[in-house]
Amino acid sequence: MKLVPLGDKIVLKQLEAEEKTKSGIVLPGQAQEKPQEAEVLAVGPGGMIDGNEVTMQVKVGDKVIYSKYSGTDVELDGENYIIVKQSDVLAIVE
Repeated sequence: MKLVPLGDKIVLKQLEAEEKTKSGIVLPGQAQEKPQEAEVLAVGPGGMIDGNEVTMQVKVGDKVIYSKYSGTDVELDGENYIIVKQSDVLAIVE
């Protein structure tokens, strides 16, 4: 199956959480904080959203930082994805 986002939605694949702190302490799975950094897998077409013209500013392959409590978690074919609005993306990591 394939996720095809509509409107101003973006499909993200979350990057893996760090297993060690900067000082070298190994964290168990429950203590690892979910990273807010993800890779863009699919981008909606944009267009007229709620009466406003929306131009998509991210593209497939971009690494982005998104709002911590935003989006919808989706599991498809054993993989976890996050679907967010473009306005929930805070920055593109270059």
